Amino acid sequence: MNDVPLSVLDLSPVAAGTTVGQALRQTTELARRAEELGYRRFWVAEHHNMPAIASSAPAVLLAHLAAATSTIRIGSGGVMLPNHAPLVVAEQFGTLEALHPGRVDLGIGRAPGTDQLTALALRRTREGLSAEQFPQELTDLIAFFTGENERLPILAMPGRGDMPKIWLLGSSGYSAQLAGLLGLPFSFAHHFSAANTVPALQLYRQHFRPSQWLDKPYAMVAVAAICADTDERAEWLSGPAALSFIQLRAGRPQPMVTPEEAAAYPFTSMDREMTHQRFADQAIGSPDTVRRQLTGLLERTGADELMLTAQVYALEDRARSLELIADKVAGGLTRPS
Repeated sequence: MNDVPLSVLDLSPVAAGTTVGQALRQTTELARRAEELGYRRFWVAEHHNMPAIASSAPAVLLAHLAAATSTIRIGSGGVMLPNHAPLVVAEQFGTLEALHPGRVDLGIGRAPGTDQLTALALRRTREGLSAEQFPQELTDLIAFFTGENERLPILAMPGRGDMPKIWLLGSSGYSAQLAGLLGLPFSFAHHFSAANTVPALQLYRQHFRPSQWLDKPYAMVAVAAICADTDERAEWLSGPAALSFIQLRAGRPQPMVTPEEAAAYPFTSMDREMTHQRFADQAIGSPDTVRRQLTGLLERTGADELMLTAQVYALEDRARSLELIADKVAGGLTRPS
């Protein structure tokens, strides 16, 4: 049996009645606390046109987080490549790697992370927005770091020679297969695509080819994890995330409300069924409950690493969740050899 590393994904949630600046400062405080607690990585995710999420510019935010910490790996979970020219991503993350060598992860996703109109505003052209072009754009991105791009003989500076650790992210089988074929580490979004987790990881391992980066598959699973002293409090703290999910599904995303406001919201029976399906296979509860849920996830997936994410209203509750998991859960988590 092997100990399982734990990492953190934070979306810089913007709470109702607060500012974006407060959300970003809270993310910075959480990164420092995660480092103190021994978490391996701290990632932020690119989203756009969402009033509840402040992490729309990962490279800028990561520069700040890296300067505010000293040992924890910082990275993107992820940068959505269809939104950006590969050269720009190479220069941004080459700069980060040059400033903080050996600490930067570049997680790449193929979805835009937003609606098509916003994606078009980001890219300013429909070229590059289709999934069919993603493998070539990823190949170009890697080649800017290695300097082996004959198709585009352009020097990425910074970039060339300063290559972060590249991950592929996914919520279906497409990126899983591509990550395997390229010999890259793979991170699966179990927190919003739980039904696809096991099949995607099977595809990743089946298609894996050893590369200059990895000699065997390395899979990380991102899971929603909210830990509190009791199951009841953890469920209560998860209320704002449940309401945010319902609002997003309805096409009217809002800043995150308080647990009290979420508890008072008139969820319909359909709302409750959807939120139950969304969170049933996650890890929400007391330390004993979270340990049992994460252990079951490891048994089903054989994940090499877990990345925990918690859409919780108050910073102190997000930090408390990480503390409880580090102190009372992490030591009991293992996966089959």
